Amino acid sequence: MPPQPLDADAVRRWCRFALDALGRARREIDAINVYPVADGDTGTNLYLTVESAAQAVEAAAAAGPGLAQAARAMAHGALIGARGNSGTILAQLLRGMAEAFAEHEEPADAETLRRALRRAASSAYQAVAHPVEGTMLSVAAAAAAEAAEAGPAPGAGGAAPGPAERQVAEVLAAACAAARAALARTPGQLAVLARAGVVDAGGTGLVAVLEALDEAVSGRPPDSSLHHHGLAPAAARPAAGPGPCPEHGRPAATAPGAPPGAGPGPGPGYEVIYLLEAADEAVAALRSRLDALGESLVVVGGDGLWNVHVHTDEPGAAVEHGIEAGRPYRIRISHLGAATAEPVRPQRAAAARAVVAVMPGDGLSRLCEEAGAVVLTTRPGEPPGSGELAAAVLAAGAGEVVLLPNDAALRHAAAAAADEVRAAGVRIAVVPTRSPVQGIAALAVHSPERRFDEDVVAMTSAAGATRYGEVGVAEAESWTTAGVCQAGDVLGLIDGDVAVIGTDPHRVAAEVLERMMSAGGELVTLVLGEGAPPDLAERLRDQVRHRHLGAETVVFEGRQTAPLLIGVE
Repeated sequence: MPPQPLDADAVRRWCRFALDALGRARREIDAINVYPVADGDTGTNLYLTVESAAQAVEAAAAAGPGLAQAARAMAHGALIGARGNSGTILAQLLRGMAEAFAEHEEPADAETLRRALRRAASSAYQAVAHPVEGTMLSVAAAAAAEAAEAGPAPGAGGAAPGPAERQVAEVLAAACAAARAALARTPGQLAVLARAGVVDAGGTGLVAVLEALDEAVSGRPPDSSLHHHGLAPAAARPAAGPGPCPEHGRPAATAPGAPPGAGPGPGPGYEVIYLLEAADEAVAALRSRLDALGESLVVVGGDGLWNVHVHTDEPGAAVEHGIEAGRPYRIRISHLGAATAEPVRPQRAAAARAVVAVMPGDGLSRLCEEAGAVVLTTRPGEPPGSGELAAAVLAAGAGEVVLLPNDAALRHAAAAAADEVRAAGVRIAVVPTRSPVQGIAALAVHSPERRFDEDVVAMTSAAGATRYGEVGVAEAESWTTAGVCQAGDVLGLIDGDVAVIGTDPHRVAAEVLERMMSAGGELVTLVLGEGAPPDLAERLRDQVRHRHLGAETVVFEGRQTAPLLIGVE
């Protein structure tokens, strides 16, 4: 695919790609999280921060925003949903970029992108009370510095030669390469990383976010040669040994009896995060008070809304200082030892089991409710986030829960939700259903009388044995695995990939069904959605009856957006 303009559509793609990349790398990033606190949550925090940003961009998309508005929505979503030290810094990086995009015409050209990366890095450094090299700040600074030198220089008329999209892609490619190189250098800048033999977790996540932007604009797949590895190249790893504490320049402490590479010793006991409505002039005094109260202080935002993050032994005082400055809300106080401690599990009278299913239409929802599931019905274009999934699981009130996401795009959100509810003492398993028809198949074999693990295995096997197809309508011109489609074309998908492009829904559906049945099948499930031709189900039923003897067909009214879903077991 040729390079695309850096506009509002690119921001939407950027959000989707970044969320997917962080979802894939979330647990690996968590595993290498040793700084500033080895609490194993940096990947999850970055994922949840970008998830909030992506939801904000999708909500703004209905109004048809331009680049400035889309970037502002992304930054605002990240600000209000920022988690942890890394998520708070990422929110400020995005805010800096949004400010630069708003100052120039759109789509953004190469020079605007350079300014955006430069503004992002400088504003992030300003937001951190004690900037530390060898972190995501270093990665951001390296990307901005290389971007400033990349690509052709502007000509006398102020415009660089060549197509603007290609120039932007060249700048992004250079920035990503510099970010990867800076990430590889982080163990040489932070002794705690060198002792653990890892690169910086926050920097790893930032590389994934930058590469997602590169993919959204250039069409190139991300370079995973480094950032999906927990280890830096050997040449970048200095010998282990004592070094300065990166935060304040004091000697790094190691807990008595801790193995080499275990990281810094005991520090502040709590992480405090809250949103704050306050006048800009009140924030300087707040920074000073919180800086004296703890470590890892980051205050980001502006225009009356701020996100405050600090590690401290006095969480109450940290909140009180916020009250003095303005109105704090969404206050989260977490014990920094919670990641390594055994979670407190509530005592339950019975090990009741529930199945929570995500479904895209009220017809499908009723079907699953009749089968005994707790259903979360989604709205078109508004996929649930991990927080909404976790809330649905907890609302089920069961000690054991099987979660059926029923959408390939929800796999990372479902995994994050599962991690969240496990901390509340709920035993949960996510069956990786990628379509509602796989969820129906899994629910059909659910048996609460079986042991939990046996039930999960049976449901997973049933889902995995179900091929899934879909007939939908293209919203815009795009490249697919079956060729180029135009807006309004009828698309036939098999196992998530476009297999047929046509104009007649009957013919496309028939072709999809025939391809799916080519490998055999005993049961065909047809789920009719809104806009399905009235005779579509009967035609497909006849096709199965005449061409595939012995196969049975069942039809449901799903009322989902897609005209037709097909399952073959």
